[in-house]
Amino acid sequence: QVQLVESGGGLVQAGGSLRLSCVASGRTFSSYAMAWFRQAPGKEREFVATISLSGGGTLYGDSVKGRFTISRDNAKNTVYLQMNSLKPEDTAVYYCAANFRVATRLRNEYDYWGQGTQVTVSS
Repeated sequence: QVQLVESGGGLVQAGGSLRLSCVASGRTFSSYAMAWFRQAPGKEREFVATISLSGGGTLYGDSVKGRFTISRDNAKNTVYLQMNSLKPEDTAVYYCAANFRVATRLRNEYDYWGQGTQVTVSS
């Protein structure tokens, strides 16, 4: 089993920045790919970013490319999402996810999920 706990959400003005963190426990952190998804009210859960086991490979959703950066620190069992130039449309609950296969944008490939952290961007 893998437990994921997100933190770092909050209220920020448009154009501002936030950094989300997700701490993992339960298995060797470097053995699984990590990702961030988000879900706004009334919408489906959307892929944001993913990072490979070593951190050498990343993928981003089109809506966040160039503004968000995913990274990981395997020594701290933590994955981060640095969010810059935030927009009101970035408002959502952000979820951390893990799988033991490959970094992918496909939601159904992830086996473990955190509880989420709310990000609200005011205009």
